[in-house]
Amino acid sequence: MESYHKPDEKTLQGLKDVANKLRIHSIRATCASNSGHPSSCCSAAELMSVLFFHTMRYKASDPRNACNDRFVMSKGHACPILYAAWVEAGYVKEADLLNLRKIDCDLEGHPTPKLAFVDVATGSLGQGLGAACGMAYTGKHFDKSSYRVYCLLGDGECSEGAVWEAMAFASHYGLDNLVAILDVNRLGQSEAAPLKHDTTAFQERCKAFGWNTYVVDGHDVEELCKALWHAERFKGKPTAIVAKTFKGKGLKGIEDQDNWHGKPIPKDRVDALLAELQAQIQAPHKPLQPELPNDDAAPVDSKPIQLLCAPEYKIGDKISTRKAYGVALKKMGDASQRIVALDGDTKNSTFSDIFRKAHPDRYIECFIAEQNMVSVAIGCATRDRTVSFASTFAAFLSRAYDQIRMAAISQSNVNLVGSHCGVSIGEDGPSQMALEDLAMFRAIPTCTVFYPSDGVSTERAVELAANTKGICFIRTSRPDTATIYESGEKFEVGKARVVRQSDKDQVTVIGAGVTLHEALSAHEQLAKEGVNIRVIDPFTIKPLDAATIVASARATGGRVITVEDHYKEGGLGEAVLAAVGEEPGIVVHRLAVDRVPQSGKPQELLDMFGISAKCIVAAVRQTFAN
Repeated sequence: MESYHKPDEKTLQGLKDVANKLRIHSIRATCASNSGHPSSCCSAAELMSVLFFHTMRYKASDPRNACNDRFVMSKGHACPILYAAWVEAGYVKEADLLNLRKIDCDLEGHPTPKLAFVDVATGSLGQGLGAACGMAYTGKHFDKSSYRVYCLLGDGECSEGAVWEAMAFASHYGLDNLVAILDVNRLGQSEAAPLKHDTTAFQERCKAFGWNTYVVDGHDVEELCKALWHAERFKGKPTAIVAKTFKGKGLKGIEDQDNWHGKPIPKDRVDALLAELQAQIQAPHKPLQPELPNDDAAPVDSKPIQLLCAPEYKIGDKISTRKAYGVALKKMGDASQRIVALDGDTKNSTFSDIFRKAHPDRYIECFIAEQNMVSVAIGCATRDRTVSFASTFAAFLSRAYDQIRMAAISQSNVNLVGSHCGVSIGEDGPSQMALEDLAMFRAIPTCTVFYPSDGVSTERAVELAANTKGICFIRTSRPDTATIYESGEKFEVGKARVVRQSDKDQVTVIGAGVTLHEALSAHEQLAKEGVNIRVIDPFTIKPLDAATIVASARATGGRVITVEDHYKEGGLGEAVLAAVGEEPGIVVHRLAVDRVPQSGKPQELLDMFGISAKCIVAAVRQTFAN
């Protein structure tokens, strides 16, 4: 068995020197911006020095190389020391540090993938480890590559439940290519973190979650080299390194003192402190070079992924859009090895199970931990290694909203699928009914929102989502509904379908999912009375096809009715109002769920909350009465 050899004194001194250089860079950068977190950087200086210049393997000139070890700075506020590490690696210019946090500089206050050496945005604490889990799972199971994943966490963020969701996930899947380093510097933002310097408590918690765990002095480079060496060789479990550190380490009068979080060093003290750090550097001009990685991660095939055959539904065939999602995902998996699926123990309801049965090696069960599921999916999608689809009940994605918000900042291409939307799920009641999800996802700037209404449009939504940049959300429904489109029908992002129209249409009715079918029933009923309505399927709620809606509204005397299985706030109706807001003479009447619903049969609930066919008929009549 291979035994550990202590690095020579020259190497150890070099790592100590780099740690102090990183402190100096961090202090200078935060002084130049007059903001930032130098004390949080200083506690991590030796951790970063050993990771970047002794342990990790990467091409410093090509930070996003597929073969490189990954690093996630979960304690994102300490990013000046990350930028400093890349200065020492030769990728970032030292002068650029003095532009930290300026409007024309990509070295922002918390790290984002505008920088090639950042895979996921962090700063909303507790999320880095989940993304690191996705990267590690991808490396181990999809890429089958030797690259390793390192995640630096603060002790304060370990109060976040998302950290422990990720800890449970990593140990369940034996991610022995993942190392979490806990920077236990005792102090939070406004007071001490709950466990303070109780490294034994951290060690016991990590062990209880199934991690191989070492406790080290986080300022002793030799201890860190040894722990990281052992971590690389430990098989079957992820490794946690619990590092006891001091906030503001090396800064006299600031080290381990409260009330220095997020404050640059005062101008009258900075020169003396920098001089003290500089005096400790013995070989200032001897840069350490990182080891190169193994060249064993294949390049990404970035060709568009297309269904190998058209949807097989015939007009009138009944299928729920949630089941059509499962069918479509399996077909996309047939078409490309890059398609991977994740679910939160709802696979037999979201029908991602259809994919799992066909492609078990590309399915990740995330169990009932939706925040972590979204983070893992984001991690899987980094560097375009996979095209990830994560599904659960749409209502449960609300608990992962911060992860979704951060995915936009991360420039992620993750695809999220929410089933069981609206009151149409019926008897399960309001805790299971997604009635806020359209509002949630419409508010995300990089998000495309698909709302398919039959099997054919669902398959095309999945195909389009796989090839659309940014976050995609696909809203699927529980009830079986009739196929209304021919299998060869072409769908595009931002293009609505006019499903029923004539020269005598008097009102435009816009519905999606279940309510589109209610609108079609209303169309039939009104036609018998000699009243024609135009029916529109928006297909995507964002971007919305404003041109088609405005043209139809004008053709029907400016009369528009929207009907949606969603709360009034933030959904289809408000999207339509925004689209026609500057058009004179158009009036939009909105039918939507206007209060917290209850259990009942789907049709009873559609009637009770005013979004069924008979309610649409009444609204059309009311339009004329007015």
